[in-house]
Amino acid sequence: MCGLALCQALYSPLPLFLRVTKQYLPHVARLCLISTFLEDGVRMWFQWGEQRDYIDTTWGCGYALASAFVLLNLLGQLTGCILVLSRNFVQYACFGLFGIIALQTIAYSILWDLKFLMRNLALGGGLLLLLAESRSEGKSMFAGVPTMRESSPKQYMQLGGRVLLVLMFMTLLHFDASFFSILQNIVGTALMILVAIGFKTKLAALTLVVWLFAINVYFNAFWTIPVYKPMHDFLKYDFFQTMSVIGGLLLVVALGPGGVSMDEKKKEW
Repeated sequence: MCGLALCQALYSPLPLFLRVTKQYLPHVARLCLISTFLEDGVRMWFQWGEQRDYIDTTWGCGYALASAFVLLNLLGQLTGCILVLSRNFVQYACFGLFGIIALQTIAYSILWDLKFLMRNLALGGGLLLLLAESRSEGKSMFAGVPTMRESSPKQYMQLGGRVLLVLMFMTLLHFDASFFSILQNIVGTALMILVAIGFKTKLAALTLVVWLFAINVYFNAFWTIPVYKPMHDFLKYDFFQTMSVIGGLLLVVALGPGGVSMDEKKKEW
């Protein structure tokens, strides 16, 4: 497998990288993860009238309800971002951001667009990993107190988060006969499988971070498009949503795959 060979080639520097970045990586991961919510919340403020009119026209809900929708998105996302970055009430912030994803999926008809739906699900996977991390921090306050299977919910959150994250990469597959596309599809699919099943997870996730960041900067360079063009907002939305998925993958690198993974099972063998 090309992805596994690439992981093995890069394996030796990984422990050094993890030691050097141990204190900083979770903070960078959280900042990347909430970046799309932060950008969207700010956009709601600057595009208040446009967003309100779109919801009113699409759903015929009236001026007041459309304004309430925009206000809820603005306050919900910015408040959630502040709570996550300040490490206060992170679980409530995650649930609130889950609600925002669900609300926008319905309001903007994302439910019927497979590509955008898969990206929203991948974003939800990142939030699941953030929720798992917050549960871990909560448990640490009671270190030494015996409990029965206290980590099980966290483990399944990490599994669900990993599986949902790889949906982002399924939207990047190109079905054409060029050599580069075929190679990208093979390597990308192999790495996705490794992250999903939890084998060589940290290295596979880090490799995907590098790959996805390069693709994001190249294809979603919204700063090269004039602000008044619709493509600017489209690429900007894609860029920050991709950064959030990168944040989720960085959490996998920082925290590991969890108990429901091949990496964890290998320890028992």
